[in-house]
Amino acid sequence: MGAQTIRSLRHLRSGKVRDIYAVDDQHLLIVASDRVSTFDAVHPTPIPDKGKVLTAISSFWFDHTADLADNHVVSFTLDGLDLDPDEAERLRGRSMLVRQAEVVPFECVARGYLAGSGWSEYRDTGSVCGITLPEGLVESSELPMTIFTPATKAESGHDENVSFEVMAESVGLELTTQLHDLTLALYERGRTIAGESGLLLVDTKFEFGLIDGRVVLIDEVLTPDSSRYWDRAGYEPGRSQPSYDKQLVRDYAASTGWDKSPPAPPLPQDIVDRTRAQYIALYERLTGRSFDGWLAQI
Repeated sequence: MGAQTIRSLRHLRSGKVRDIYAVDDQHLLIVASDRVSTFDAVHPTPIPDKGKVLTAISSFWFDHTADLADNHVVSFTLDGLDLDPDEAERLRGRSMLVRQAEVVPFECVARGYLAGSGWSEYRDTGSVCGITLPEGLVESSELPMTIFTPATKAESGHDENVSFEVMAESVGLELTTQLHDLTLALYERGRTIAGESGLLLVDTKFEFGLIDGRVVLIDEVLTPDSSRYWDRAGYEPGRSQPSYDKQLVRDYAASTGWDKSPPAPPLPQDIVDRTRAQYIALYERLTGRSFDGWLAQI
């Protein structure tokens, strides 16, 4: 399930989903694979077209946030790259040519609802990442205001939620304040646009970098791998909500008795098919466009 060789490009590194290649001294090719992970372990069974859907969603959101934040994207096509036809077809629709940036070593998380690790922390402490919240909130409660909860970026294992102050001590108060404000502005833009499609943008994480000293938005944006989306019509505080993401895979993996240590178990075809359909449904609902149309234009 690792990165595949691209004859003309040097492989730099791979994450759970993305493979990164050097194009030249200033540009990278980021390729979104069909790998799927749960509990920080990659399953041996891919989700067909998952990487293409993630790339298509990022393209949509980069376009719809460009007035708020500069980003690292040069192109979603492969024009100008020295690729043989088989490589080009394999990479089409799942690749971003981007400017290389100095990555800020924190994920910038915005939360509008109480879910996931935030809900777990609130139950224990009444706060999330050092931010005290009102008493009496329940699982999936809408928060009285959106909160900024940065996290350290882990190469493997879990990211660790930290406070604004911890981030500021590491990268400086000025940059942390800038990223705080930008994160909340981007989240509100996403929340508004998602709401027009009947979706709730629950929480999301952004990554930023510096190019010539300027902050730019990098990596993926508001995808189901970096964000939690709920259907507004079925929303009911006090319980967990169905999500437009890999929840089906997580639920299946947890049901097998797997101890959450690698290797992750293979996935049955039904889970694969339904998960693929969830990803595509989210893209089409958000954008009002067909997924096949995305592939045709790339």
